[in-house]
Amino acid sequence: MKERRKVDLPDNARPILEQRYLRKDASGEIVETAEAMFWRVASAVAGAEGRWGVAPEVWAERFYDVMARLDFLPNSPTLMNAGTEGGQLSACFVLPVGDSMEEIFDALKWTALVHKSGGGTGFNFSGLRPSGDVVRSTCGVASGPVSFMELFDTCTEVVKQGGMRRGANMAILDCDHPDLLSFLKAKTKEGRLANFNISVALSDAFMETLEADGDWSLVNRRRGETVRTLPAREIFDLLVESAWATGDPGLVFSDRIEADNPTPQVGRIEATNPCGEQPLLPFESCNLGSINLLHMIDGDDFDWKKLEKTVRLAVRFLDDVIEINGFPLPQIAERSRGNRKIGLGVMGWAESLFRLGVPYDSDEALRRAERLMAFVTASGRDESRLLAEERGVFPNWEGSRWQERGIPLRNATVTTIAPTGTISLICGCSSGIEPLFALAYRRKVFEERTLTYVNALLVEELKKRGLDDEARLRPIAEKGSLAGLGLPDDLTRLFVTSHEIDPAWHVKMQAAFQRHTDNAVSKTINLPEEASVDDVASAYLRAYREGCKGITVYRDRCKATQVLYRGGGGEGEAVKKRKKPAGRPGVLKGTTVKIMTSFGNLYLTVNEAEGKPFEVFATLGKSGKDTMAHTEALGRLISLALRSGVPAGQIVEQLKGIGGSQPVWESDGVILSLPDAVARGLERALGESYRDSSREMCPSCGAPLVAAEGCLKCESCGYSRCG
Repeated sequence: MKERRKVDLPDNARPILEQRYLRKDASGEIVETAEAMFWRVASAVAGAEGRWGVAPEVWAERFYDVMARLDFLPNSPTLMNAGTEGGQLSACFVLPVGDSMEEIFDALKWTALVHKSGGGTGFNFSGLRPSGDVVRSTCGVASGPVSFMELFDTCTEVVKQGGMRRGANMAILDCDHPDLLSFLKAKTKEGRLANFNISVALSDAFMETLEADGDWSLVNRRRGETVRTLPAREIFDLLVESAWATGDPGLVFSDRIEADNPTPQVGRIEATNPCGEQPLLPFESCNLGSINLLHMIDGDDFDWKKLEKTVRLAVRFLDDVIEINGFPLPQIAERSRGNRKIGLGVMGWAESLFRLGVPYDSDEALRRAERLMAFVTASGRDESRLLAEERGVFPNWEGSRWQERGIPLRNATVTTIAPTGTISLICGCSSGIEPLFALAYRRKVFEERTLTYVNALLVEELKKRGLDDEARLRPIAEKGSLAGLGLPDDLTRLFVTSHEIDPAWHVKMQAAFQRHTDNAVSKTINLPEEASVDDVASAYLRAYREGCKGITVYRDRCKATQVLYRGGGGEGEAVKKRKKPAGRPGVLKGTTVKIMTSFGNLYLTVNEAEGKPFEVFATLGKSGKDTMAHTEALGRLISLALRSGVPAGQIVEQLKGIGGSQPVWESDGVILSLPDAVARGLERALGESYRDSSREMCPSCGAPLVAAEGCLKCESCGYSRCG
């Protein structure tokens, strides 16, 4: 038997595979290697080839090689489930939600079955009658879409307990639904609809009304009457205020999506999958996969021959996946096989630009993005055309836009830019088309040990220039970026991170890929914490003008902000809500550290409540009464700040570096003053957690979650809120 290629995994990949992908026996012991996993997937998928009289073994070897080289990987359900009992291989589903109680609970049952199988779901809730509408059969009053969304959210929370992947949902509401305003504020209450991303479907008519500063009507479709008319600007302002505060809602541009619907004769596209990159018809699914662009570079350009070969192999692989897929519902099987949609995308774009010497936020990067994606889509469609000659067009081709254009294809769509969270970690490259969130990250490898990783391409470039000494690497590892570190300008310009890129460039990059992508593009427009509501509005309007099919924004640390709305109706101006100090529990546990100061040893005790720093006691060993009083006052004020929700990292930033008249040398540096000593004590007592205490943390490994590809994810272990 031919000896198969060994898989050369990056350091981070193995624990991710062991935790989530490799098969285990009844006792939880791993019984599969990375090589065995890839062969399991390759041989299962290649089994479809026999249906057209082709030897599966030949294609199994080719599929194995492209995965083992980490040149291409399919979406996670395929890696997890191919060759296993059940074998549900799709990541994306859209389910219809009707207006009757029977239809709603049918959709709830279907949701549970899809989540159980490892998929995520998208819904458009616009078909539900608005709150307050009369239900004729019972003479009762309807509770509206948002209340039923909470029912679906609870279902997701329960079902996720037994699966390998957390369930995730997308809720979409059309911009003319009477409950639009309550939908816009649905996630401003912390913890509500935690398993949902939400988006508003904005039509061209709404955008034109907004531009004309006109009035917009909210319509009860069941009755065919206008319920309320209000300025379109008021709706848009409320939308962006909520997005500024929470990251939700995003936008989908419904008419633009429908214009690219390949099968309008089958139905209208009204919803997307959880991260927004896959618009789908009701009961439709899609199989995704991504090409590792870092492996497609030759010198100062892409290796176009290798890229074309990889694209063609990946398209054949994904078409075979449809044949062997164990769909969770017969309706999904019928619709998915009728349109045979696949979504081939890319990953490693940011690091490819590093390798090519092109800054992410540059016109040259946009030109390369368009050329790259145009090539991937053209090559993919040509392979789909060849498969159509070999196997036949997709069953719904008659009456489709492809039939109108005289183009026989095997697949109604070919390309998608999808999230690649865990598969990009397996491949050792950046995710999707996102810029790097940081040039260094920390990973907890043992219970009490954390390692810091600096981006390998950056380290390589530093070595070339003789700049890889410890004195330069340490601040990069601590800060995560090159800004302000005194490194050469061209280096700082090239190795730019997400928050250093103007939001306009984020949108431009998304649009550049969208222009040559069949489906849509998963990307987050990252904004700094100090970004204004107007910055969010500008990003949303630019996305529409640039031709995007949707947009998601995320302002750094926005989850720490709660929003109230002035006025009894809950509309109007958004304001920050001041958090009341929390009461002190009876028993707390903490950590005490000793720091040398010019006034004697400082003993700093930090107590925690529910895993977060809660209060600080600071005392000096030998000192005068005034200095003792100042020290105690610092501890009391810090405790009040912590109980009021101020992140420990911000407290450290305010105190650290304050100078005094009597600095003292310690083993790891100078203690400049008493406030500086308190800051150093907080750092030591809290460890790495203080840095990210205002961000949501990964429930798997404790690292901070970052917003990327339309979702919150962990760059350390691969956990994703969206499954």
